[in-house]
Amino acid sequence: MKKTTSGLSKLYMLIIFIFLYAPIIVMTAFSFNKSSSTYQMNGLSLSWWQRMFHDTAAMSALKNTVILAVATTVISTLLGILAAVGLFKSKNKLYKRSMMTVTNIPLMNPEIVTGISMMLLFVFAGALVHKSEVLGFTTLLIAHITFCLPYVILNVIPKLRQFDMNIYEAALDLGCKPLTAFIKVVIPDLMSGIITGAVMSFTLSLDDFIISYFTNGPSFQTLPIYIFSLTKKRVKPDMFALSTLMFVVILVLLVLMNIAQSRAEKREEKRI
Repeated sequence: MKKTTSGLSKLYMLIIFIFLYAPIIVMTAFSFNKSSSTYQMNGLSLSWWQRMFHDTAAMSALKNTVILAVATTVISTLLGILAAVGLFKSKNKLYKRSMMTVTNIPLMNPEIVTGISMMLLFVFAGALVHKSEVLGFTTLLIAHITFCLPYVILNVIPKLRQFDMNIYEAALDLGCKPLTAFIKVVIPDLMSGIITGAVMSFTLSLDDFIISYFTNGPSFQTLPIYIFSLTKKRVKPDMFALSTLMFVVILVLLVLMNIAQSRAEKREEKRI
């Protein structure tokens, strides 16, 4: 009976994985198709990848996406560390609960609601300063920081709870200034949580579409929005190449994040 149940659960998991990853495998395979067909393979070729890399609009959108993701990651990580430390050090339980609830709202809120509400906020702010074309890089950056910041906070706070504050106080007693003690003593212990939050911020910013769609302007276009604009025409394998490139980059980042987490856990076990 147990063997039958185990076999059925493995089959069920196999079906789930096929359902999830078969479209990605098909998309990747057709990005190497020799012809422009999107349903029949006619040999292998790198022509669509070459065409994609020579596409000025695609490369401009890729550059914009990377710049936005890096800026979002840096700002979200810095603000997230400061916010996590502030929440951890706060002694007002009601304030901490309220702030944690507010932090969780961007995670639970549907993206389309967040995107539309932020667009309306930016347009309203632009009307107050008599600026018609308010949407662009700045509004995209603010929107991306808004939904990436909670991931940094929620990854750093558990590490702060695990940290022995006596070590920080000992550093102060030995003559370290508070900022120096925080950077040299506290930050190394939080590094695994900081790296996890930063990588999550980068990947979320890199492939975000819904919020970006509502908060971007004509002067700044990201790669997901550019790919969406291609779907309005006849779909060609160069779009598959673009999508495959994004998938590979995010997959590599997630693998590196898991490796960093496992190494940090091993170091923590050795230290204990």
